[in-house]
Amino acid sequence: MRVIWSYVAVGNLIENSRYIAKENPDAARAVINDIYEAGNRIKKFPDIVPEIGKSNVKEIFCRSYRIIYIIESRKITILTVRHMRQHLKPE
Repeated sequence: MRVIWSYVAVGNLIENSRYIAKENPDAARAVINDIYEAGNRIKKFPDIVPEIGKSNVKEIFCRSYRIIYIIESRKITILTVRHMRQHLKPE
């Protein structure tokens, strides 16, 4: 299975990186690298934690961030990356 990062998820990474980098650029790089690596490891164990009551939508945690993704027939799409303090809007 391939892991694909949605435009929203990539935007979330950039936004989080900029926010953290205001105080500590080295920490920003480390956090974003950890999130990116965690997201790409999903393909090894995709069926971890269900999210929002949908069996094909899952989440994993990395540091203080939630990586939310959907499992499809031949790919895993990372939908969003959110800090744990941020609420998700139900769809």
